[in-house]
Amino acid sequence: MNPALERALEACANERIHLSAAIQPHGYLITCQLPDWTIHHVSANVEALIGASADEMLRCSLREFLTDDLIQAIAETIGFGEPGAPPQRAAVANIGPMAHLCDVSVHVTDGLVHIEIEPQPRSAGERSPTVVAQTMIARVANSADIADFNQRVAEQVRLLTGYDRVMVYRFRHDDAGEVVAESRDSALPAYLGLRYPASDIPVQARALYLRNRIRVIPDARYVPVPILPERDTRGQPLDLSQHALRSVSPVHLEYLANMGVVASMSISIISGGRLWGLIACHHRSPRRVPPGVRAAADLFGLFVSMRVASREQQHAAALEEDARNVRDALALRLDNASEPRLALTSELDLLVRAVDCDGVGLLQAGHWYSAGRAPDEARVPGLLDWLQSGSTGAGPISTDRAEEWAGSLDVADGLAGVLALPLDLGRDEWLFFFRREQVDEVRWAGSPEEPFLLHDDGTRIGPRASFAAWHETVRGVSAPWSDADRRIVGRLHLMLRERYRRSALQPDLGDIRAQGTRLDVRSQRDRLLQLSELLDGLVHVSPQDAAQLSDRINRLESDLQNLIDSAVVEQED
Repeated sequence: MNPALERALEACANERIHLSAAIQPHGYLITCQLPDWTIHHVSANVEALIGASADEMLRCSLREFLTDDLIQAIAETIGFGEPGAPPQRAAVANIGPMAHLCDVSVHVTDGLVHIEIEPQPRSAGERSPTVVAQTMIARVANSADIADFNQRVAEQVRLLTGYDRVMVYRFRHDDAGEVVAESRDSALPAYLGLRYPASDIPVQARALYLRNRIRVIPDARYVPVPILPERDTRGQPLDLSQHALRSVSPVHLEYLANMGVVASMSISIISGGRLWGLIACHHRSPRRVPPGVRAAADLFGLFVSMRVASREQQHAAALEEDARNVRDALALRLDNASEPRLALTSELDLLVRAVDCDGVGLLQAGHWYSAGRAPDEARVPGLLDWLQSGSTGAGPISTDRAEEWAGSLDVADGLAGVLALPLDLGRDEWLFFFRREQVDEVRWAGSPEEPFLLHDDGTRIGPRASFAAWHETVRGVSAPWSDADRRIVGRLHLMLRERYRRSALQPDLGDIRAQGTRLDVRSQRDRLLQLSELLDGLVHVSPQDAAQLSDRINRLESDLQNLIDSAVVEQED
């Protein structure tokens, strides 16, 4: 890679976009401190609304510029919330000498009250956001198919907002994004199915999408409005992570311009505390979104998030339930085997069902056993080399790429993913789960190899100018091993390791301290066998005597198990 481009990319990845020190010009910002409402920061355009300059407002009380009724509404909204919570709509009020009708939102962070004010056009009123959101929810709630659900979501948001294009954009396991649903003006090209590299939405931007569920840019051609003063009393720039008016990265504005987008809105879809995706809205001309519409979109986004999270939880629960049933059946079979360790070789077909995989392989005592789709024995040395290079101790090792363990696609023979469990590191015994490669015909929005372009000055980067479909065939990669897969495998691993330890005790306890325990085990086992034979031979014994003998056998079985468990502990010590 070009060194200058590499340095510029690093600078972009480290850009502190939450400290932009500016807001978008369609609103105003005032920050103050309780209890006396002393003003600490204002946006440079505040005079156009309040009629007083920034210098006249700073260090004065907010009560000099806003009515008591409005300040009371702001105070009540603060009382209902928690510090660090997202902004809450506090009031709609007439502000300033010209009595501009404004929407007022407020939140508290870093010990300051942050008040965001947006002038609104006078209208006859708007429908309740709750009623609007309920109507939208009713139109998508009955969709059982995920693809149909995503499509209905895109259509409902476009109907609500009037944007030219609305997309449901899902993040993949590798942080790349893919458009999985789209509603658009017929004059626009289709983006459905296009994939975007992870660098299009860097880590710090995804973190802000988690904190701000809805983001609006009414006109991406805006000139940022500075915040005065730029730094607080500690010399730090104001943290704008929660601010709806925050000025966005210049790189993002250039990105939108290259796409022909003038106005945009995004609604976060959050599942399990992570950013699952976005409902992304684009428009070819400036577009204001009234606060009531934004509130309805936010409520609808919360429903979509809950629906996505519920689907994922149900899917994970079903997988874990199936895995638990298989694990319990396997544990019972191994417990009933005279030699659980060796019996495992006969249970590979059951192991294929224990984890979401296409095949399993077992390396035991230098021999290779397999079931389902698995490599032949000639591939074992390559697997062991891969294990040695990636070993992190006694835990699972995994990859979803064939080249990491096979070296080439021909050697992998259609397999790609491997998850390996160490059963006995001393004997180099391992259990492997395999997944087929998923040949993926990817349509990228522009070349993924050139996500950014270097400006003429050699110090700044800009997004690519072309988003035309760029085709790529991806080979040698399987479905990734998910957190749910790892949880399932972890429980299976614990069960198998326990059976391996017990199995190791049966042929030879191998420790002088365990000799007495071993003799006790043999003695108890002999007595248990004799009592069992006696009970079988007593065909005329009374029910009471039979019950007493049965209780005696049960106690002996319990004592025998306790002795074995004690021997396990002694050997481990």
